[in-house]
Amino acid sequence: MKKISCVIMDWAGTAVDFGCFAPLNAFLKVFSEEKGIDITYRQAREPMGLLKIDHIKAILNMPEVKAKFQARYNRDWNMDDVNEMYRSFEKHLFSSLRNFTDPIPGVLDTMKLLREEGIKIGSTTGYTQAMMDVVRPDAAAKGYVVDNLVTPDDVPAGRPAPYMIYKNMIDLAIPSVDNVVKVGDTIADIKEGVNAKVWSIGIVTGSNEMGLTEEEYNHRSPDELIELKREVRERLLNAGAHFVLDNITELPACIEKINGKY
Repeated sequence: MKKISCVIMDWAGTAVDFGCFAPLNAFLKVFSEEKGIDITYRQAREPMGLLKIDHIKAILNMPEVKAKFQARYNRDWNMDDVNEMYRSFEKHLFSSLRNFTDPIPGVLDTMKLLREEGIKIGSTTGYTQAMMDVVRPDAAAKGYVVDNLVTPDDVPAGRPAPYMIYKNMIDLAIPSVDNVVKVGDTIADIKEGVNAKVWSIGIVTGSNEMGLTEEEYNHRSPDELIELKREVRERLLNAGAHFVLDNITELPACIEKINGKY
């Protein structure tokens, strides 16, 4: 048996930014307001967790969105469009990032418990290093601190490739994938963990997949939440998650289970 010695956390929607709204709002502004192409919340959220320029390409490749682009511009999209949209996305995101760095409820206490067990806290993200230069110190000022951060800028490719996880392992001197748990709230997070051959754990409450603000979450009826959580849990399991937890506070018990049974 190999004991878990490292937890690698995602950022938006897992550790901070309940509901993962900072990037969502920026994508909606770029597509709907600037390009005149209406996209749904679900379309904007589906590729979440990818490097953001890849996220834009993933939305543009969706059949409905591709058809809307062709109808509006009488041509297919190209990389010039992607680069223009990405520059606009960055502008909108940077103007609002500091508004979305509050730790998700339960995260601070959970990280404290993990550290008391000697577990190191790494992290990966779909944000660039420049974006994390805004998020990381703001989150730290509110109590959320990690031992290591790897962005897509540091590796050959972002999610769902496994490289950010492997670099965390190198930086933190973790000897085996058997010692690592990856925690995230998106399909891309889960696939990143699966591709790295580590334990891949999905979080429902506060997630991009759930897509609710904390206020919306608190005002939903119990029956509505049960059904919504069921749908989210199913999507994360279908992506390959080994475990899906209702909220981050269940993580220490899940790690105990892994340590005791596997």
